[in-house]
Amino acid sequence: MLTRVTEGMDPAALLAKNPALVGMIQDKLNTLVGQSSGYIESLPADVRRRVSGLKGVQKEHSKLEAQFQEEVLELEKKYFAKFTPLYQKRAQIVNGKTEPTEEEIQAGEEDEEDDEEESGAAKEEGESSGPVSGIPEFWLSAMKNQPSLADLITERDEEALKELNDIRMEYLDRPGFKLIFEFNDNDFFTNKTLTKTYYYQDENGYGGDFIYDHADGDKVEWKSGKDLTVKVEQKKQRNKSKLLRSVSTSWIITNRTTDTKQTRIVKKTVPTDSFFNFFSPPKPPADEDDDAASDIEERLELDYTIGEDIKEKLIPRAVDWFTGEALAFEALGDDLDDADFEDEDDEDEDDLSDDRDEEDESDEDVDNPKSKQDTAECKQS
Repeated sequence: MLTRVTEGMDPAALLAKNPALVGMIQDKLNTLVGQSSGYIESLPADVRRRVSGLKGVQKEHSKLEAQFQEEVLELEKKYFAKFTPLYQKRAQIVNGKTEPTEEEIQAGEEDEEDDEEESGAAKEEGESSGPVSGIPEFWLSAMKNQPSLADLITERDEEALKELNDIRMEYLDRPGFKLIFEFNDNDFFTNKTLTKTYYYQDENGYGGDFIYDHADGDKVEWKSGKDLTVKVEQKKQRNKSKLLRSVSTSWIITNRTTDTKQTRIVKKTVPTDSFFNFFSPPKPPADEDDDAASDIEERLELDYTIGEDIKEKLIPRAVDWFTGEALAFEALGDDLDDADFEDEDDEDEDDLSDDRDEEDESDEDVDNPKSKQDTAECKQS
Protein backbone atom coordinates (compact mmCIF):
# COMPACT_ATOMS: atom_id res chain seq x y z
CA MET A 1 0.00 0.00 0.00
CA LEU A 2 1.33 3.46 -0.91
CA THR A 3 1.61 6.05 1.85
CA ARG A 4 -0.54 9.13 1.51
CA VAL A 5 1.51 12.18 0.53
CA THR A 6 1.12 15.07 2.93
CA GLU A 7 2.35 18.63 2.58
CA GLY A 8 5.88 19.15 3.89
CA MET A 9 6.77 15.44 3.81
CA ASP A 10 10.44 14.78 3.06
CA PRO A 11 10.68 13.07 -0.38
CA ALA A 12 13.51 10.84 0.85
CA ALA A 13 11.42 9.70 3.80
CA LEU A 14 8.49 9.11 1.47
CA LEU A 15 10.54 6.87 -0.80
CA ALA A 16 12.04 5.03 2.17
CA LYS A 17 8.55 4.11 3.35
CA ASN A 18 7.39 3.07 -0.11
CA PRO A 19 9.59 0.44 -1.78
CA ALA A 20 6.74 -0.21 -4.20
CA LEU A 21 6.86 3.44 -5.30
CA VAL A 22 10.62 3.22 -5.78
CA GLY A 23 10.11 0.16 -7.96
CA MET A 24 7.46 1.92 -10.04
CA ILE A 25 9.72 4.94 -10.61
CA GLN A 26 12.67 2.72 -11.52
CA ASP A 27 10.59 0.73 -13.98
CA LYS A 28 9.40 3.94 -15.62
CA LEU A 29 12.95 5.28 -15.90
CA ASN A 30 14.10 2.02 -17.46
CA THR A 31 11.48 2.38 -20.19
CA LEU A 32 12.78 5.86 -21.00
CA VAL A 33 16.41 4.81 -21.49
CA GLY A 34 17.38 4.99 -25.15
CA GLN A 35 14.10 6.57 -26.24
CA SER A 36 14.18 9.46 -28.66
CA SER A 37 13.18 12.91 -27.50
CA GLY A 38 11.42 13.46 -30.82
CA TYR A 39 13.88 16.11 -31.99
CA ILE A 40 15.46 13.99 -34.75
CA GLU A 41 12.05 12.95 -36.05
CA SER A 42 10.99 16.61 -36.24
CA LEU A 43 13.85 17.55 -38.57
CA PRO A 44 13.22 18.08 -42.31
CA ALA A 45 13.68 14.99 -44.47
CA ASP A 46 16.86 16.32 -46.09
CA VAL A 47 18.46 16.92 -42.69
CA ARG A 48 17.48 13.45 -41.49
CA ARG A 49 19.14 11.98 -44.58
CA ARG A 50 22.34 13.83 -43.70
CA VAL A 51 22.19 12.44 -40.16
CA SER A 52 21.85 8.94 -41.63
CA GLY A 53 24.86 9.69 -43.79
CA LEU A 54 26.87 10.66 -40.72
CA LYS A 55 25.95 7.32 -39.16
CA GLY A 56 27.31 5.63 -42.27
CA VAL A 57 30.57 7.55 -41.91
CA GLN A 58 30.68 6.55 -38.24
CA LYS A 59 30.35 2.89 -39.23
CA GLU A 60 33.46 3.21 -41.36
CA HIS A 61 35.23 4.76 -38.37
CA SER A 62 34.16 1.83 -36.18
CA LYS A 63 35.55 -0.64 -38.71
CA LEU A 64 38.91 1.14 -38.60
CA GLU A 65 38.83 1.13 -34.78
CA ALA A 66 38.24 -2.63 -34.78
CA GLN A 67 41.07 -3.06 -37.29
CA PHE A 68 43.31 -0.95 -35.05
CA GLN A 69 42.59 -3.16 -32.04
CA GLU A 70 43.31 -6.29 -34.10
CA GLU A 71 46.67 -4.89 -35.19
CA VAL A 72 47.51 -3.85 -31.62
CA LEU A 73 46.82 -7.43 -30.52
CA GLU A 74 49.10 -8.78 -33.25
CA LEU A 75 51.82 -6.33 -32.15
CA GLU A 76 51.42 -7.49 -28.55
CA LYS A 77 51.83 -11.10 -29.68
CA LYS A 78 54.91 -10.20 -31.72
CA TYR A 79 56.68 -8.64 -28.75
CA PHE A 80 55.42 -11.31 -26.37
CA ALA A 81 57.41 -13.80 -28.45
CA LYS A 82 60.48 -11.63 -27.77
CA PHE A 83 59.70 -11.40 -24.05
CA THR A 84 59.27 -15.16 -23.65
CA PRO A 85 63.00 -16.08 -23.56
CA LEU A 86 63.48 -13.49 -20.82
CA TYR A 87 60.63 -15.00 -18.81
CA GLN A 88 62.18 -18.44 -19.26
CA LYS A 89 65.55 -17.15 -18.02
CA ARG A 90 63.81 -15.60 -15.03
CA ALA A 91 62.14 -18.92 -14.16
CA GLN A 92 65.48 -20.74 -14.32
CA ILE A 93 67.12 -18.24 -11.95
CA VAL A 94 64.18 -18.24 -9.53
CA ASN A 95 64.16 -22.04 -9.36
CA GLY A 96 67.93 -22.41 -8.99
CA LYS A 97 68.49 -24.06 -12.37
CA THR A 98 70.94 -21.40 -13.53
CA GLU A 99 72.69 -18.29 -12.27
CA PRO A 100 72.51 -14.78 -13.77
CA THR A 101 75.51 -13.58 -15.79
CA GLU A 102 77.95 -11.05 -14.41
CA GLU A 103 76.62 -8.49 -16.90
CA GLU A 104 73.06 -9.03 -15.65
CA ILE A 105 74.14 -8.73 -12.01
CA GLN A 106 76.12 -5.58 -12.73
CA ALA A 107 73.19 -3.98 -14.57
CA GLY A 108 70.89 -4.75 -11.64
CA GLU A 109 73.35 -3.44 -9.06
CA GLU A 110 73.65 -0.15 -10.96
CA ASP A 111 69.93 0.37 -10.52
CA GLU A 112 70.21 -0.49 -6.82
CA GLU A 113 73.02 2.04 -6.36
CA ASP A 114 70.96 4.73 -8.08
CA ASP A 115 68.03 3.97 -5.78
CA GLU A 116 70.27 4.11 -2.71
CA GLU A 117 71.69 7.49 -3.74
CA GLU A 118 68.18 8.89 -4.19
CA SER A 119 66.92 7.52 -0.88
CA GLY A 120 70.15 7.99 1.09
CA ALA A 121 69.84 4.48 2.53
CA ALA A 122 72.90 2.29 2.92
CA LYS A 123 72.91 -1.20 1.46
CA GLU A 124 72.64 -3.89 4.12
CA GLU A 125 74.27 -7.28 3.70
CA GLY A 126 72.09 -10.24 4.60
CA GLU A 127 73.35 -12.95 6.92
CA SER A 128 74.49 -16.12 5.22
CA SER A 129 72.86 -19.31 6.55
CA GLY A 130 74.37 -21.76 4.09
CA PRO A 131 73.72 -22.33 0.40
CA VAL A 132 70.25 -21.45 -0.86
CA SER A 133 68.93 -22.57 -4.23
CA GLY A 134 67.24 -19.96 -6.40
CA ILE A 135 65.00 -17.35 -4.80
CA PRO A 136 62.67 -18.94 -2.22
CA GLU A 137 59.02 -17.80 -2.15
CA PHE A 138 59.63 -15.47 -5.08
CA TRP A 139 56.12 -15.62 -6.54
CA LEU A 140 54.34 -15.67 -3.19
CA SER A 141 56.16 -12.49 -2.14
CA ALA A 142 55.48 -10.81 -5.47
CA MET A 143 51.77 -11.68 -5.30
CA LYS A 144 51.45 -10.43 -1.72
CA ASN A 145 52.85 -7.07 -2.82
CA GLN A 146 50.38 -6.77 -5.70
CA PRO A 147 47.26 -5.16 -4.15
CA SER A 148 44.51 -6.97 -6.08
CA LEU A 149 46.13 -10.38 -5.49
CA ALA A 150 47.06 -9.70 -1.86
CA ASP A 151 43.35 -9.36 -1.04
CA LEU A 152 42.77 -12.94 -2.23
CA ILE A 153 45.59 -14.65 -0.33
CA THR A 154 44.83 -16.03 3.15
CA GLU A 155 47.32 -17.35 5.70
CA ARG A 156 46.12 -20.89 4.93
CA ASP A 157 46.97 -20.37 1.24
CA GLU A 158 50.56 -19.34 1.84
CA GLU A 159 51.96 -22.82 2.47
CA ALA A 160 50.63 -24.00 -0.88
CA LEU A 161 51.70 -20.85 -2.74
CA LYS A 162 55.26 -21.25 -1.45
CA GLU A 163 55.44 -24.16 -3.93
CA LEU A 164 54.55 -21.90 -6.88
CA ASN A 165 57.61 -21.90 -9.14
CA ASP A 166 56.38 -19.91 -12.15
CA ILE A 167 53.49 -17.85 -13.54
CA ARG A 168 53.27 -17.38 -17.28
CA MET A 169 50.69 -16.66 -19.95
CA GLU A 170 49.76 -17.57 -23.50
CA TYR A 171 47.66 -15.82 -26.10
CA LEU A 172 44.80 -17.78 -27.67
CA ASP A 173 44.20 -18.19 -31.40
CA ARG A 174 41.07 -16.12 -30.87
CA PRO A 175 41.08 -12.92 -28.75
CA GLY A 176 41.82 -14.00 -25.19
CA PHE A 177 44.64 -15.30 -23.01
CA LYS A 178 45.54 -18.12 -20.65
CA LEU A 179 47.29 -17.78 -17.28
CA ILE A 180 49.42 -20.74 -16.22
CA PHE A 181 50.47 -21.34 -12.60
CA GLU A 182 53.17 -24.02 -12.24
CA PHE A 183 53.70 -25.77 -8.89
CA ASN A 184 56.26 -28.07 -7.32
CA ASP A 185 55.05 -31.27 -5.68
CA ASN A 186 53.17 -30.24 -2.57
CA ASP A 187 51.00 -31.54 0.27
CA PHE A 188 47.79 -29.90 -0.95
CA PHE A 189 46.92 -30.96 -4.51
CA THR A 190 48.19 -33.21 -7.28
CA ASN A 191 48.01 -30.70 -10.17
CA LYS A 192 51.38 -29.75 -11.65
CA THR A 193 49.81 -26.71 -13.29
CA LEU A 194 46.62 -24.73 -12.73
CA THR A 195 45.35 -22.64 -15.62
CA LYS A 196 42.70 -20.01 -16.12
CA THR A 197 41.56 -18.87 -19.55
CA TYR A 198 39.89 -15.55 -20.33
CA TYR A 199 37.69 -15.32 -23.44
CA TYR A 200 36.39 -12.27 -25.29
CA GLN A 201 33.21 -11.94 -27.29
CA ASP A 202 33.30 -12.46 -31.06
CA GLU A 203 32.15 -8.93 -31.81
CA ASN A 204 34.09 -5.82 -30.84
CA GLY A 205 32.49 -3.23 -28.62
CA TYR A 206 31.92 0.48 -29.11
CA GLY A 207 35.28 1.97 -30.05
CA GLY A 208 36.59 -1.33 -31.39
CA ASP A 209 37.65 -2.67 -27.98
CA PHE A 210 37.50 -6.37 -27.18
CA ILE A 211 34.67 -7.20 -24.78
CA TYR A 212 35.31 -9.68 -21.98
CA ASP A 213 32.92 -12.62 -22.07
CA HIS A 214 33.83 -15.26 -19.49
CA ALA A 215 36.65 -17.30 -17.94
CA ASP A 216 37.25 -21.00 -17.30
CA GLY A 217 39.56 -22.45 -14.66
CA ASP A 218 41.06 -25.84 -13.94
CA LYS A 219 39.60 -28.04 -11.22
CA VAL A 220 41.99 -28.31 -8.29
CA GLU A 221 42.59 -31.97 -7.42
CA TRP A 222 42.83 -31.63 -3.66
CA LYS A 223 44.46 -34.27 -1.52
CA SER A 224 42.34 -35.73 1.26
CA GLY A 225 41.60 -33.15 3.93
CA LYS A 226 43.70 -30.47 2.24
CA ASP A 227 41.05 -28.43 0.37
CA LEU A 228 41.87 -24.79 1.15
CA THR A 229 38.60 -23.49 -0.32
CA VAL A 230 36.50 -25.02 2.48
CA LYS A 231 36.68 -25.20 6.23
CA VAL A 232 35.16 -27.61 8.71
CA GLU A 233 32.82 -26.20 11.31
CA GLN A 234 31.85 -28.33 14.27
CA LYS A 235 29.28 -28.02 16.99
CA LYS A 236 28.09 -30.08 19.90
CA GLN A 237 24.72 -31.78 19.60
CA ARG A 238 22.90 -33.32 22.52
CA ASN A 239 21.68 -36.85 21.87
CA LYS A 240 18.03 -37.57 22.69
CA SER A 241 16.69 -41.14 22.52
CA LYS A 242 13.11 -42.28 22.05
CA LEU A 243 11.35 -43.92 25.00
CA LEU A 244 10.06 -47.43 24.21
CA ARG A 245 7.20 -49.22 25.95
CA SER A 246 5.70 -52.70 25.55
CA VAL A 247 2.20 -53.27 24.27
CA SER A 248 1.38 -57.00 24.28
CA THR A 249 4.28 -58.56 22.38
CA SER A 250 5.16 -55.56 20.15
CA TRP A 251 7.33 -52.51 20.76
CA ILE A 252 6.14 -49.07 19.77
CA ILE A 253 7.75 -45.63 20.02
CA THR A 254 5.99 -42.97 22.04
CA ASN A 255 6.12 -39.26 21.31
CA ARG A 256 8.08 -38.66 24.48
CA THR A 257 11.86 -38.39 24.51
CA THR A 258 14.36 -38.70 27.27
CA ASP A 259 17.56 -36.68 27.50
CA THR A 260 20.53 -38.99 27.84
CA LYS A 261 22.86 -36.02 28.58
CA GLN A 262 25.20 -37.42 25.98
CA THR A 263 26.65 -35.14 23.30
CA ARG A 264 28.26 -35.72 19.96
CA ILE A 265 30.34 -33.54 17.65
CA VAL A 266 28.66 -32.66 14.34
CA LYS A 267 30.99 -31.52 11.55
CA LYS A 268 29.94 -29.51 8.52
CA THR A 269 32.04 -28.38 5.54
CA VAL A 270 31.43 -24.80 4.40
CA PRO A 271 33.06 -22.62 1.70
CA THR A 272 35.70 -20.14 2.83
CA ASP A 273 37.91 -17.43 1.34
CA SER A 274 40.94 -18.68 -0.54
CA PHE A 275 43.14 -17.62 -3.43
CA PHE A 276 42.32 -20.93 -5.09
CA ASN A 277 38.72 -19.81 -5.58
CA PHE A 278 40.30 -17.80 -8.41
CA PHE A 279 40.21 -20.99 -10.49
CA SER A 280 36.42 -21.28 -10.07
CA PRO A 281 35.36 -18.01 -11.72
CA PRO A 282 31.77 -16.71 -11.60
CA LYS A 283 29.54 -17.49 -14.55
CA PRO A 284 27.57 -14.84 -16.45
CA PRO A 285 23.93 -14.65 -15.26
CA ALA A 286 21.57 -16.80 -17.32
CA ASP A 287 18.54 -14.69 -16.42
CA GLU A 288 18.87 -10.92 -16.80
CA ASP A 289 15.96 -10.41 -14.40
CA ASP A 290 17.68 -12.36 -11.65
CA ASP A 291 18.04 -10.32 -8.45
CA ALA A 292 21.62 -11.54 -8.09
CA ALA A 293 22.59 -10.52 -11.64
CA SER A 294 24.13 -7.21 -10.59
CA ASP A 295 26.22 -8.93 -7.92
CA ILE A 296 27.48 -11.49 -10.44
CA GLU A 297 28.34 -8.71 -12.90
CA GLU A 298 30.47 -7.03 -10.22
CA ARG A 299 32.23 -10.31 -9.48
CA LEU A 300 32.85 -10.88 -13.20
CA GLU A 301 34.36 -7.42 -13.52
CA LEU A 302 36.60 -7.96 -10.48
CA ASP A 303 37.65 -11.38 -11.75
CA TYR A 304 38.62 -9.92 -15.13
CA THR A 305 40.52 -7.05 -13.47
CA ILE A 306 42.58 -9.51 -11.43
CA GLY A 307 43.39 -11.52 -14.56
CA GLU A 308 44.47 -8.35 -16.37
CA ASP A 309 46.65 -7.34 -13.40
CA ILE A 310 48.44 -10.69 -13.55
CA LYS A 311 48.89 -10.42 -17.32
CA GLU A 312 49.82 -6.74 -17.58
CA LYS A 313 51.55 -6.07 -14.24
CA LEU A 314 52.70 -9.14 -12.33
CA ILE A 315 54.18 -11.28 -15.11
CA PRO A 316 56.08 -8.51 -16.96
CA ARG A 317 57.58 -6.96 -13.78
CA ALA A 318 57.62 -9.79 -11.27
CA VAL A 319 60.97 -8.81 -9.71
CA ASP A 320 59.71 -5.26 -9.08
CA TRP A 321 56.71 -6.68 -7.22
CA PHE A 322 59.00 -9.07 -5.32
CA THR A 323 61.18 -6.18 -4.11
CA GLY A 324 58.19 -3.88 -3.62
CA GLU A 325 59.54 -1.24 -6.00
CA ALA A 326 56.47 -1.57 -8.22
CA LEU A 327 54.33 -0.23 -5.38
CA ALA A 328 56.02 3.16 -5.70
CA PHE A 329 55.11 3.39 -9.39
CA GLU A 330 51.58 2.20 -8.63
CA ALA A 331 51.18 4.87 -5.94
CA LEU A 332 52.62 7.50 -8.28
CA GLY A 333 50.05 6.60 -10.93
CA ASP A 334 47.24 6.86 -8.38
CA ASP A 335 48.50 10.27 -7.23
CA LEU A 336 48.57 11.56 -10.80
CA ASP A 337 45.03 10.31 -11.40
CA ASP A 338 43.73 11.99 -8.25
CA ALA A 339 45.72 15.23 -8.55
CA ASP A 340 43.14 17.17 -10.56
CA PHE A 341 40.31 16.14 -8.28
CA GLU A 342 42.27 17.04 -5.16
CA ASP A 343 43.17 20.46 -6.58
CA GLU A 344 39.53 21.17 -7.39
CA ASP A 345 38.45 20.08 -3.94
CA ASP A 346 41.10 22.27 -2.33
CA GLU A 347 40.02 25.24 -4.44
CA ASP A 348 36.39 24.67 -3.52
CA GLU A 349 37.31 24.46 0.16
CA ASP A 350 39.37 27.64 -0.10
CA ASP A 351 36.49 29.45 -1.79
CA LEU A 352 34.08 28.26 0.89
CA SER A 353 36.55 29.30 3.58
CA ASP A 354 36.91 32.78 2.07
CA ASP A 355 33.11 33.11 1.84
CA ARG A 356 32.77 32.09 5.49
CA ASP A 357 35.43 34.60 6.55
CA GLU A 358 33.66 37.37 4.68
CA GLU A 359 30.34 36.37 6.25
CA ASP A 360 31.91 36.27 9.71
CA GLU A 361 33.40 39.74 9.22
CA SER A 362 30.08 41.03 7.98
CA ASP A 363 28.28 39.55 10.99
CA GLU A 364 30.79 41.11 13.36
CA ASP A 365 30.28 44.51 11.76
CA VAL A 366 26.54 44.22 12.21
CA ASP A 367 26.70 42.95 15.78
CA ASN A 368 29.41 45.35 16.88
CA PRO A 369 29.66 48.45 14.66
CA LYS A 370 32.38 49.85 16.91
CA SER A 371 34.76 46.94 16.16
CA LYS A 372 35.47 48.17 12.64
CA GLN A 373 36.16 51.66 13.90
CA ASP A 374 38.48 50.33 16.62
CA THR A 375 40.42 48.34 14.05
CA ALA A 376 40.89 51.41 11.87
CA GLU A 377 42.10 53.46 14.81
CA CYS A 378 44.65 50.78 15.72
CA LYS A 379 46.06 50.85 12.21
CA GLN A 380 46.43 54.62 12.33
CA SER A 381 48.30 54.66 15.66
